Amino acid sequence: MPLPRRLKADIALGAVSFVWGATFVVIKNALADASPLVFVFLRFALASAVLLAIFGRRDSLRQPGVPWAGALIGFFLCAGYVFQTAGLEFTTPAKSAFITALSVVLVPLVLVLFFRHRLRLWTLVGVGVAVVGLFFLTVPPGEFTIGRGDLMTLACALAFTGHIVAVGHYAPRYGVGGLAVWQVAAALGWAALAAPLAGVTGLETLRLNWTPGLAMALVISAVLATAVAFSVQTWAQQFTPSTHTAIIYSLEPVFAALTSYVVVGERLGGRGLLGAGLILAGVLLAELWPKPHPDVPGMPAPANPSEADGV
Repeated sequence: MPLPRRLKADIALGAVSFVWGATFVVIKNALADASPLVFVFLRFALASAVLLAIFGRRDSLRQPGVPWAGALIGFFLCAGYVFQTAGLEFTTPAKSAFITALSVVLVPLVLVLFFRHRLRLWTLVGVGVAVVGLFFLTVPPGEFTIGRGDLMTLACALAFTGHIVAVGHYAPRYGVGGLAVWQVAAALGWAALAAPLAGVTGLETLRLNWTPGLAMALVISAVLATAVAFSVQTWAQQFTPSTHTAIIYSLEPVFAALTSYVVVGERLGGRGLLGAGLILAGVLLAELWPKPHPDVPGMPAPANPSEADGV
């Protein structure tokens, strides 16, 4: 007996969420062979090639204004992955995933501050719970300092917040393929500018050592976690409600923690687990109770379920 289409969609989104969660460990291991900006550049180069192969003939690539929209979205996308990848050099995969998830609860605050949206009570409660969780996850007992990698990952969450808002603004105006290709291509361009600049200024020592592990990490992050995940996501979110999407995508940091535990033996400890749980609870409170606000994929709840934008 064939599975209902909605159940197939939920399973597909669960698989996407698992792939995104698993990439935290994969990328951290790949940083032994490539510096962060070099890895991000290679990731976007491969992802751009795959997305062009999928969407290269779509008319949406030639819509007026879509390159400029892609440039802005791609800036936030590139910044998010640069800070996340650089932060993984100094923090753990599970912590990185839970801190990155804060972008979801930051979106309503940005919409209130810059777009005059109403702030719902449960959104405010969710933000507060998530911030308390961030404290327990990142600040050691008896101290009031936050680690370098955690700070970088917090900057990543801010960048992804900008990405979410930008996609939500432009997605109704342009086709899926056009925005997907242009934002990833623009992110590639920003990375191409940032890498040599960082090398010249000494912000990063550029390095690249081709190994099977690095090649596998690039395939997983660029092909599976970007191009394939985008395609699967675009199909699946036509058949499942945004509340399902929010719940399924909130599992991404959980999958990251489980993968990190299995692969590298990472244990968050009681304080870390409390912080991670509070962040997850804050995300769910802000997104689901009493009513989810529109968002974009890669984080809980899409901007337009039939025109999702995966990263």
